[in-house]
Amino acid sequence: MRIAMSFGEGSSPAIYQDTLIVNWDNEDGSFICALDKRSGKTLWKKSREERTSWATPLVVDQGGKAQVITAATGKVRSYAVATGELVWECAGLTRNVIPSPIADGGMLYCTSGYQGSSLLAIRLDRTGDLSGSDAIAWSYKKNTPYVPSPLLYENRLYFFAVNKGELSGLDPKTGEVFLDAVPIPDLSGVYASPVGAGGRIYLVGRNGVTVVVKPSAKLEVLASNRLNERFDASPAAAGKQLFLRGKELLYCLEQNP
Repeated sequence: MRIAMSFGEGSSPAIYQDTLIVNWDNEDGSFICALDKRSGKTLWKKSREERTSWATPLVVDQGGKAQVITAATGKVRSYAVATGELVWECAGLTRNVIPSPIADGGMLYCTSGYQGSSLLAIRLDRTGDLSGSDAIAWSYKKNTPYVPSPLLYENRLYFFAVNKGELSGLDPKTGEVFLDAVPIPDLSGVYASPVGAGGRIYLVGRNGVTVVVKPSAKLEVLASNRLNERFDASPAAAGKQLFLRGKELLYCLEQNP
């Protein structure tokens, strides 16, 4: 891999049934490939006209067929999981794409926040080059995230402004704003993506603070807790447990019986 500046890999693989999908965007010879998850055999491999990106691919089911979607500087692209055939592509993000795409209800949401701001809401039932077409249901050009991915939770779309502890909230169907980069108390520096679980949203800062907010049209802080740690990784919820991976330690938080 020919890395950009001092940055190496950041994209995770994606699994769909028996297929493992790896996106390999770098400064020379980018490609995406599908492997048999049991044997490692290459099922297909496609070259990509892209420079380095770090977004993890997303697999969606559209019309009974699986697509794997990649977000990158040049274009957002969708490939057929079965064959690697390009289904559609769409330009419009900024450079150095890190946030992973998310989807629901036939709509895809892609964000980027380096050297500009971009959020695209793309209809998934299309083919071909969608750039500048009505396949883009709406777009937003303000306070989008650089590192953290967005969160779609309880019919609301949430995201941080760049890497700051400021939260925005939009209606995913219309793009109407109900939270406009509202500062989150005590939260400083954010790499971790917001996570929704159990009717709450967990926001984790690099300064060791986790702020819990209510998923609503107004910011309502439910709790704020601090650990003597730096958190870059996103929190993970499983059952009644919340896992936080810090620079030094892994933490498991659980409600008392």
